[in-house]
Amino acid sequence: MGEEKVGNLKPGMENVNLTVRVIEAGEPRQIQTKNGTRTISEAIVGDETGRIKLTLWGNLAGSVKAGSVVKIDNAWTTAFKGQVQLNAGSKSQITETQEDGVPEADQIPENIPSAGDYRRPPQRGGRRFGGRRPRPRREDEGEEEE
Repeated sequence: MGEEKVGNLKPGMENVNLTVRVIEAGEPRQIQTKNGTRTISEAIVGDETGRIKLTLWGNLAGSVKAGSVVKIDNAWTTAFKGQVQLNAGSKSQITETQEDGVPEADQIPENIPSAGDYRRPPQRGGRRFGGRRPRPRREDEGEEEE
């Protein structure tokens, strides 16, 4: 598959390959998921079409540094709070590159791909995360406290 541009990313994409500049890079931290404790770090990356939050999972956490240009292979996208997010995990590869043509951080537009009113499609089996399926909410239910 060819390279994507940040501005073309939509939620629910898989096997995403792109070359981006790292605008900001966060430190790795531990989070609790339904599968236990995971290590993640977050970065803001972008190209000439826009910028996006990149979540790096597991061994990739902390693997990018601000200012570098990286090629990301086999990433996937999710939607969070109305914005598309890029994710890279155990099946993804990140390689630093000297790619010309990726703009400097201050040349990258502020626009972030919108997820619109995207709803994640129902999971088929235990694809990536498994876990129990959320039960569909009925219209007549109110917000429940957890």
